[in-house]
Amino acid sequence: MDKIQYLSQFNLLHALSAEDLIVMDELTLITTYLPKMFIQTPESFQEKLYFVKKGKVRLYRINPEGKQFTLDILSEGNVFGELNGISLGTRDLFIEAIVESDICMIDQKRFENFLVEHPHFMLNMLKVLSQRLVYMSSLAQNLALGRLHERIMHIFQRLSRQFGVKCDQRDNDYYRIDTPISHQEIAHLVGASREAVTLALQELAEAKVIKTDFRTIYIHCEHVDMEYK
Repeated sequence: MDKIQYLSQFNLLHALSAEDLIVMDELTLITTYLPKMFIQTPESFQEKLYFVKKGKVRLYRINPEGKQFTLDILSEGNVFGELNGISLGTRDLFIEAIVESDICMIDQKRFENFLVEHPHFMLNMLKVLSQRLVYMSSLAQNLALGRLHERIMHIFQRLSRQFGVKCDQRDNDYYRIDTPISHQEIAHLVGASREAVTLALQELAEAKVIKTDFRTIYIHCEHVDMEYK
């Protein structure tokens, strides 16, 4: 599949016509990142807009003690970056590929010229900004007020909306989160120790709220927001 066809699948670009996609294709550069490669660090930040063409990337912070905290996992069709005062809140973050990922980039001058000719694109950008603000507010409240089990389930519910796949007939009461995730990575997402997360996962599994396998989480249908399925 060529770059134009990939761009047409991006959530942010659904409103663009075939002619618009050809123009956008000419403006973007694509770079392939292998797993664990940095797309950005706080020190290497540059004003650019990035689209995930293929793969998955992780956005996280590191506190002064060296502890990581994952803020988001983005997959195909998602956007991040900052251009000329338009910020998706990623300036001070580490952003790395989880799996081999193709990332499209557009710089400030090209983006500004594109907006002059395609003002409807900004409406989609504002929608993405709004969705990101709502999510970050919900995440902050949950992390501040929720017990560990609640924080873990909040993260699993979000991941199931992004990556959930209905299981086969044998396990049709569950959705599988279709991205590998370790206990340590869950700990990064909820701001807890790996040991505490392991114990909480065991208790959630005993209650049949989730099932676990090697780097795989299954969440019971009753705990998935069906509006997104």
